[in-house]
Amino acid sequence: MSTTLPRHEDAPVKARAVREEQLPALRPVSARGPVAVALGALLGAVLLGISMGPADLSFSAALRVLLSHVPLLHFHSGVSRIDSDILWQIRLPRVVLGGLVGAMLAGGGAAFQGVFRNPLADPYLLGVAAGAGLGATAVIVAGPRLTQLLPLAAFAGAVGAVTLTYVVGATVGRQGATVSIVLAGVAVAALLTAIQTFLQQQHAQDLQSVYAWILGSLTVSSWSDVVLILPYVAVSAAVLLAHRRLLDVLRVGEDEADSLGVRSSRVRITIVAAATLGTAAAVAVSGLIGFVGIIVPHTVRLTTNASYRVVVPVSMIGGAAFLILADVAARTVLAPSEIPIGVVTAFVGAPFFLFVLRSRRVGRST
Repeated sequence: MSTTLPRHEDAPVKARAVREEQLPALRPVSARGPVAVALGALLGAVLLGISMGPADLSFSAALRVLLSHVPLLHFHSGVSRIDSDILWQIRLPRVVLGGLVGAMLAGGGAAFQGVFRNPLADPYLLGVAAGAGLGATAVIVAGPRLTQLLPLAAFAGAVGAVTLTYVVGATVGRQGATVSIVLAGVAVAALLTAIQTFLQQQHAQDLQSVYAWILGSLTVSSWSDVVLILPYVAVSAAVLLAHRRLLDVLRVGEDEADSLGVRSSRVRITIVAAATLGTAAAVAVSGLIGFVGIIVPHTVRLTTNASYRVVVPVSMIGGAAFLILADVAARTVLAPSEIPIGVVTAFVGAPFFLFVLRSRRVGRST
């Protein structure tokens, strides 16, 4: 693997030299081991997710049903038609959708933490949650005749919020400046949340439906939802994985990155756009599921390596496994009732967030 960083021949020479020990991007890092472990965890989570539910299906039965749907294999599962339909039409789409959503939230969180050099950043930092919430609320209060437009409205709201954040951030500060963009995100999120709250107060009869969406759920997942978000997830994941090495370069600062020929402002916009696209697609079908973008990337850093060449791909795989397991807990802890999946992730994520915050404080004081 080449370790040569891109340079422009006319790049100015900075007064401060960039030392090799400052650049994790110059050190060869292998992600094969962590990726293999994460894939094993994902496989286990998938098998658990498709096996658990009101209908009693064993791991072996679930595997046989999956094999029976492999093209050209002509495998006979020996499982009843009803059980086969339950697994293939109800459980498996839910597991696949949960995996895609978890991968995007975790990958987006890792990308945002790298771009903004803040380990507590999450994929909702620039107003994605507020924009998606406003879009979903507007459709819900408009009446049941527009319910089918809810994913589109949430997606449009999320993308629109981040676009507005970037426009505002570029006008009030240096173009692409991190601090200006983050502050603009706070302001935009506050404005959109205020509008959403006003709509909720004017349509109190729809509060339950709004909160059900905000807390997140995979209850009504279907293959059509998977097909709906798959192109966005694929594009987003491809861009983030392609830029994972440049995230390591950005860790040392913009001036150092620019001195090496990396156009940090362009890289930042590209990564933020890709992470926003994937996150917006995820929340459009699942609602607002918090803490995944913080829990998973930090767990990867604590257990493997801080290099984004490891953090990004392992976070995506681990995020998929984590959300599948969280959904299993959501639908089994109080069975036959279901807990909103956002409650499960918050129950795990809030203490984890405090742990990370305390660790950083202790690290600065020592």
